Amino acid sequence: MIAKNPDKVRENRLRAALRRQGLELRKSRRRDPRAIDYGRYYLVDPDINGRLDEASDLDQVEAWVSEERRRAR
Repeated sequence: MIAKNPDKVRENRLRAALRRQGLELRKSRRRDPRAIDYGRYYLVDPDINGRLDEASDLDQVEAWVSEERRRAR
């Protein structure tokens, strides 16, 4: 089966990577494209339910995950 939306596949892969690190990836629920947080992603520590970082796209999320992997080594 071919993925219809490659960004969703990428998003799910990043969610799984963050879950293995004990974190969550949340996306803004805003539906108004003019809203300041429309389409943004948040890296969240579920233990404290607090934001660790904010990203405007999946490229930034992926960079953050890669950086954290390098730090963990």
